[in-house]
Amino acid sequence: MKPEEVKHHVKIYKQVFAALLFLTIVTVGISYIDIGVGPGIALGLLVASVKGSLVACYFMHLIDEKKTIIWTLFATVISFLILIFIPLSTMFSNAGY
Repeated sequence: MKPEEVKHHVKIYKQVFAALLFLTIVTVGISYIDIGVGPGIALGLLVASVKGSLVACYFMHLIDEKKTIIWTLFATVISFLILIFIPLSTMFSNAGY
């Protein structure tokens, strides 16, 4: 890898680190705001999802694996639908529908 490429990657890693640090501060700030349990949990999960996405995309290098991720998501959706409709079909057949 050329030194310019290394500098570019280090710059991206520093930006992601700064974003993660900022989002951690936001998460702590959300915990001190009195907005109710439901919205507090929703905001906390939203921030955690963004942080998890940043870690997965940049530190695990998944941002370059678009084709693999799309096929994995497609297989997951198909498996989910199959596993949902198996119990539904037995439920409807036993209920006389």
